[in-house]
Amino acid sequence: MSPQPFKTGRNILLGQDNNALVFLFAVNMILFVIITFIKTVYYLSDIPEEFFYKQILNWFTLPVMPDTFLTRPWTLITHMFTHQGVWHLISNCLWLWCFGYIMQDLTGNNKLIPVYLYGGFVGGLVFLLGNNLVPVLERNLAVTAPMMGAGASIMALAIATTTLAPDYRIFPLINGGIPLWVLTLIFVAIDFATLATGNAGIGAGHLAGGMAGYLYIRQLRRGQDWGAWMIRLVNWLDDLFSPDKKHNSRSTREKLYYRSDRKPYEKISNITQQKLDEILDKINQEGYQLLTDEEKEFLKRAGSDE
Repeated sequence: MSPQPFKTGRNILLGQDNNALVFLFAVNMILFVIITFIKTVYYLSDIPEEFFYKQILNWFTLPVMPDTFLTRPWTLITHMFTHQGVWHLISNCLWLWCFGYIMQDLTGNNKLIPVYLYGGFVGGLVFLLGNNLVPVLERNLAVTAPMMGAGASIMALAIATTTLAPDYRIFPLINGGIPLWVLTLIFVAIDFATLATGNAGIGAGHLAGGMAGYLYIRQLRRGQDWGAWMIRLVNWLDDLFSPDKKHNSRSTREKLYYRSDRKPYEKISNITQQKLDEILDKINQEGYQLLTDEEKEFLKRAGSDE
């Protein structure tokens, strides 16, 4: 039987299973819908708006007062998924799509969420420390708004993606494409401009999130994956609640050639397509850069056969 043509439909798309980018979109949008629904109920019930902020929203956003934060430590995580205005959500989702899609395409599904979380976590800490330690910011502490939104997390994705592939081209129809670093420079400049305003704490938090993304990629290139423990934790929880779907560490070679229910040298008529599917799954989970030279050559030949 002749090998089947190279399938291009298995690339990273929004509708694919285990898609980290879809998960981040879903969490941000679901929380936005919940908060907006509650705000609407308050409005229709003729409850003053300040009660909504005090009773609902402030339990999701990151407070600037240390004593308040100590009573709500979970806000160090929830703030990076919390948006109040529609345009705030839309703008952040557009930036998330831009940088998140590229990074997931280059590194697979297992790096996107760790970088997002690290960026938001570091950005939140710098927001707290900056506002309480820098004198000019500390004087305005009483009127400083809490931190909310995915800004620091997206900055981490932007810097991480640009560090990984600075010459990646977007909008290829415009003079061969615009380098990714140009778009990132614009994104960074927007936050850098806020350092001389009353929102300096938030701007500093966003830039600190970008530094977290840079350090993540630097360590990844040295063979240290700061997000590996998150993946192991998620897999452990998944195995705990779904015992019939255990995660295992069998290699591709073991799954292809050393299955116990198959004779050692039994010929498989469609082995070419099977191997192709395994390689495409590996790209989706780990990224193209982690393929071996043999696997890259196999993809090249498969594309030529098509």
